[in-house]
Amino acid sequence: MSTHRSRRPETAAGFVLDTSELGRRPGSMRAEHRVVPSPRRIGAEMVAIDEGADIDLDLRLEAVSEGVLVTGTVEADTTGECSRCLEPFEGNVSLPVTELFAYRDSETEATTEEGEVYLVEDDTIDLEPVIVDAVGLALPFQPLCSEDCLGLCPECGVRLAIAEPGHGHDILDPRWAGLAAKFGLDAAAGSDAGDKNDSNPEEK
Repeated sequence: MSTHRSRRPETAAGFVLDTSELGRRPGSMRAEHRVVPSPRRIGAEMVAIDEGADIDLDLRLEAVSEGVLVTGTVEADTTGECSRCLEPFEGNVSLPVTELFAYRDSETEATTEEGEVYLVEDDTIDLEPVIVDAVGLALPFQPLCSEDCLGLCPECGVRLAIAEPGHGHDILDPRWAGLAAKFGLDAAAGSDAGDKNDSNPEEK
């Protein structure tokens, strides 16, 4: 068994890794660490890794009988919009990776539906689709800037986190809203008057 760390620079080859040094000797391994700029926005609609953001890959490549097993972690900063208060926020995603890239002539490749397994192509493996799938599954569709985010006031839309203590609104009776706005009438009084008139029509 041989184990050594790649000496290639972090910027080389992006997500495509050369496996030729491993050969097809089960048990041979290579550690790989590199930082790759994201080729595009990766993630969900409201939170994602931005295009050009650094993606840190800390991986181990191991030759097995059926292909090349990749294990390790993928980490990157994220940006998003809170689904409650709609404010932008920054975060981080760190994912474990365990993926088999099968040889073209392996039993795994022969017995797996097309598109259901990643393949070793010309002694190289492409991690981009693996990372895209993993990040897409890990990031929430309704992200929060914080777990205790109070969201927005449903009446005026102000962020409740910055609203004055006791922030609230009188709910106008829609029958009196127009008059209240025109004459500055008290909403509650108008509502009471309306209820009174409705309940005692003969007093008009």
